[in-house]
Amino acid sequence: MKKILIAEDSSVIQNLAKRVLEFSDYEIKLAKNGQEVLDLTTIETFDCIILDIIMPVMDGMECVRRLRQRDRNPNQKVPIIAISGNARNYSAAEFQQAGFTAFLAKPLDYDKLMDTVNILTGVM
Repeated sequence: MKKILIAEDSSVIQNLAKRVLEFSDYEIKLAKNGQEVLDLTTIETFDCIILDIIMPVMDGMECVRRLRQRDRNPNQKVPIIAISGNARNYSAAEFQQAGFTAFLAKPLDYDKLMDTVNILTGVM
């Protein structure tokens, strides 16, 4: 079973994404901010991370940069999907340069989320 970490400060989005992914047999862990992501990824391995850009404590841009700095083997980088309602604040190049694998705009299209996670985790 593939394990996904969803980092999102909105419990509504967290719960919807969790239910959609669990329905497809993914194991889900939840975090409310970037610091929780950093803490969880030091003790657990994930097949994919879904990371909101705007969160309290530590935002998604800072979190992905720190995760990528920690990557021991660049060829084994965990896929990280950025999600944001304020994507216009960043360009596609900035998301890629920060270390994101993919980007999805809010409001989330849950079919697109499912397709993206399946592709990035090798399920499709």
